[in-house]
Amino acid sequence: MTPPRPAAVPGAQALQRATGWLATTATGRMESDFDWFAALSAQERSWVGMIVQAGIQGFVRWYAEGEHSTVEPDLAASVFGSAPRALAGAITLQQTVDLIRLSIDVVEQSLDEVLAADAVPIARTAIGHYAREVAFATAAVYARAAEQRGAWDARLEALVVDAILRADPDEAVLGRASALGWGARGSIMVVLGTAPTGHAETDLFEEVRRRARIADLHALCAVQRDRLVIVLGEVTDERAAATAVVDLFGPGTVVAGPRVADVAHAHASAAGAQAAFRAAPGWPGAPRPVLAEQLVVERAAAGDETARTELVTEVYRPLTERPALVETLTAYLESRSNLEAAARRLFVHPNTVRYRIRQIAELTGLSPSEPRDAFALATALVLGRQADA
Repeated sequence: MTPPRPAAVPGAQALQRATGWLATTATGRMESDFDWFAALSAQERSWVGMIVQAGIQGFVRWYAEGEHSTVEPDLAASVFGSAPRALAGAITLQQTVDLIRLSIDVVEQSLDEVLAADAVPIARTAIGHYAREVAFATAAVYARAAEQRGAWDARLEALVVDAILRADPDEAVLGRASALGWGARGSIMVVLGTAPTGHAETDLFEEVRRRARIADLHALCAVQRDRLVIVLGEVTDERAAATAVVDLFGPGTVVAGPRVADVAHAHASAAGAQAAFRAAPGWPGAPRPVLAEQLVVERAAAGDETARTELVTEVYRPLTERPALVETLTAYLESRSNLEAAARRLFVHPNTVRYRIRQIAELTGLSPSEPRDAFALATALVLGRQADA
């Protein structure tokens, strides 16, 4: 069957004459029916009005052409091209669908006033088909906007993480993090390890953020060469926070840096995590995840000045305030952790040595009777004596 010529479409001219009135009526309905419409800026309301008018004009033009089985290929461009794509960030997809539904309702309800009775059924069938196509076009616009926004966010997120790793805590980092929706106000911690293979970055990062949300944390992610770096916010328990994301890393050591106050100081956590990651091979039996503070001796042996200073100031200096403890620790370590042998060296009772060993543990948090703690205490003694000399 040959499609009718434009002039033969019932009511086409009447609809063309009523286009302005239909658009004005639809805009008036938006102001009365949608509370969120009034909250838009004047420019955004203007954009919405342009879209509504373009949509109605597009339907009238398409209806007049008579090809009611097909819609122009780039319907999104004809309807949304009159307004900036930024509108997709000003109103939600659901709100846009509501606008389209309202515009269609206005046109449908006005058909009896605008068209002759015999043209109304044809026009009503046509507008139903056109409304469905506009809905598909709307979804496509928002999908493209989301894809572009996702790509931009990924680049911005990588810049934030890179600035943290490079110890570049300027105001720009804070601004970029805020632009990504970073809402963490509490403590920050950097976790790093090898990146997993065979995973798309977008899927991996989404899973990181999902795990973080479950643990009431915020997360920023980036892959730096072969390493996955995760910045966690609102951290109250370092080990629990790192454990929440540990199985998303590739094989090998996963290190959690020290907890710091906020994102402006996150570079300190990153520095600790990177130093600990480099030093981790010195402890093959390290747990996964391992805290940077647990690798303080390995970090010191690898030349990390922060770790060396930490051992001297937090372990050695408190002991030197009580010389008997330094003397007892030295004798205990030289006696291969044997209480009786240390007591003979010191000419004291073994219970005195036992009491002083407990005092050392309370003062430093390191127990001389534990092999790794004894290693840390011995290293602190060496470094402290070197510093004194």
